[in-house]
Order: sequence, then structure tokens, then C-alpha cells
Amino acid sequence: MNNLTGMMVFAQVIQSGSFSKAADDLGMSKSSVSKKVSYLEDRLGVRLLNRTTRKLSLTEVGQVFYERCERIMSEAQEAELAITRLQDEPRGQLKISAPVSFGVKHLGKPLTAFATQYSDLSIDIQLNDRFVDIVDEGFDLAIRIGHLSDSSLIAKKIGSSRLVACASPEYWEENGKPTHPKDLLDHNCLLYTLARSAISWPYKENGKDYSVKLDGTFKANNGNVISDMAIAGAGVCVSPAFIVGSAITDGRLICALEEYEKEPVNIYAVYPHNRHLSAKVRLFVDFLKNWFSKCPSWEHID
Repeated sequence: MNNLTGMMVFAQVIQSGSFSKAADDLGMSKSSVSKKVSYLEDRLGVRLLNRTTRKLSLTEVGQVFYERCERIMSEAQEAELAITRLQDEPRGQLKISAPVSFGVKHLGKPLTAFATQYSDLSIDIQLNDRFVDIVDEGFDLAIRIGHLSDSSLIAKKIGSSRLVACASPEYWEENGKPTHPKDLLDHNCLLYTLARSAISWPYKENGKDYSVKLDGTFKANNGNVISDMAIAGAGVCVSPAFIVGSAITDGRLICALEEYEKEPVNIYAVYPHNRHLSAKVRLFVDFLKNWFSKCPSWEHID
């Protein structure tokens, strides 16, 4: 490292034309600059500069050495510039983890738009409803919904979604529509097994939270399957609006108990706590936040 520093100082002396000017350009004292060059000459065992009181000139060996030093300094500057560009423009691969239902229904369009905008970027998205350790498994970021337990990650909210109780019109007609959450005890409930509490559905009444413990003949670890069962008339599901919103809009499912719904669940982009956040992650998170802020389709279910 001392050699590289000496080479940099030596090259700057030649480019500046004097020790004094080089010292100013480098933010060093003149004596420090002189010592660096002298140390370099001593280490190499050659004289690089002819020094007079009026000017500096390169020796023959100094000319050869300066050309090499200049090349090295130029490559170092190019390396620094390349890193700066990587920090300013998204390049390389963006590896994303996302839940299956949300990814299938709502990430295709924004991913395509983002990739079109940044042509030097490739995207690898992996859909999985299991918990993913994004650091150990090499993901740049993950989409997570609801409660976050890993405080070592940075979480940016990109949207939210209602949790709605719904069933098919045929099911409500045959079994009656509940008017209170406790009425769900008399219904066949379709349970999502990866929920924090798969058999307990949360509600709010008179400003207080409470839950209803339920049971049913169908359980699944995927929200799309649950909603398809509900559409087919198998029972009642409590699902995020981003899964069942389109089925509610076109009448295949009908909501119930809206006045007892809790606050919407939040949708987050989470990523490791790095001091220098890469451009690809920073820009993609901002892109998603802007994309889903424009009243996503699942909100039109009243």
C-alpha cells in the first residue's frame, strides 16, 4: 500500500509540475509529498526525478515508471467510476423473494415495467410461502405481508390490503350470511395454515380486538387455493383483498362482516441493513411504493 501511495503521489507531482502544486492538489504538505517520492526512489533503488530549484524533469527510468504509474492511476479511477455508476444505476441481477399469491397476481406488471426501464438489470424472482432468510439465501430483498418479526432487516411499506370474510353467493344462500363474527362458528371455514394463527380469525368490535377460533373441513398452505375453494362453494374464507378482490368485484364472492374488519395488513419490501444500499434495491423499492400507491385494483371491492 505504501508503494501504491508513493506511485500516486509521484504521478501527481509530474502532472502538477511541482511538489508545491502536487501538495495542494492532494491536500498534503509539501514535505510529505517530497518524503513519499524519496521513499519510493529509495525502495526502487533508482532516481526518478532530476530536481533543480527551477524545475523538475524525469530521468529515463523515471519516464518509464511514470507511464506505468499513470496507467495504474487511470485504471483505479475507472474502477472507482464503475462502482459509482453501479451505485447510481441498477445493473446486474436483482434477486427477489415473494409470497406465491401476491407474486402471481400482482408482481408481473411492475416487474416488467421496471425491467423495461432499466435494461442493464436482470431479475430473478422466486415465489415461496415459506419463511425465507434473505441474507443466507442470497436475496436482495423480499416482499412480506403482515407482522414482521425480524428486526435485523429494513422494512419499507409499499401498500396495504384489507382482510375480508367472503364466500360464494350460492354458499351464503344455502347457509345464511353471518351478521356477527361469532356466527362463523356455524359455518365451514377454509383455513390458511401458514397464518400466524391458522384457526383464529381477528376482528374488532367497539374499538377492541378479539378473535374467533374456527374449524373447517378444508385447510391449505396457499391463499389462491383457499379462494378457489370459496368460489367453488366449499365454505367461508378470510383472505387478503389482493387475493379475492377480483372475485368480489365480478360477483363470484360476496363479503360479510365488513363492519368488524380489523385494520388492513401492511405489505412491505424488506432488505438487509447495509450502510451502502445498492441502486437496484433502492430504485426498485421506490418503484413498488409508487406503483401500489395508485389505488391498486384490490381496493375496488365495496
